[in-house]
Amino acid sequence: MNRCVLIGNLTRDPELKTTTSGKSVCNFTIAVGRRFSSPSGERETDFIPVVVWNKQAENAAKYLRKGSQCCVAGAIQTRNYEAKDGSRRYITEIIADEVQFLSRAGESSKSSESTSSSTTPEDMQEINEDLPF
Repeated sequence: MNRCVLIGNLTRDPELKTTTSGKSVCNFTIAVGRRFSSPSGERETDFIPVVVWNKQAENAAKYLRKGSQCCVAGAIQTRNYEAKDGSRRYITEIIADEVQFLSRAGESSKSSESTSSSTTPEDMQEINEDLPF
């Protein structure tokens, strides 16, 4: 199974593009803090590229900005290509099929008034259950 869920903040504004076939694709990078501190006591951060397609891509570009906190769920994908200098380049990214907007840029992520919105693929069903905690 290839499934990951990440919560982080956008490092820059999302980029929305349209393919030649008319599909929307949005690219952004989120900064995700590691769970544990390094031996020197500092918490390290990973910068994870995210790709979102179709209507979710349009919503991500519309509502997310640099600094926004979001949760993405999807699959990890690795691809490679040959650069102009002849070297092989590898890219690892998350192909998100679910994006939840946790805050907007400039809002406190701990604020109880933060706006929360979610988009899911049309073919997935949302499950709404009361959680016991």
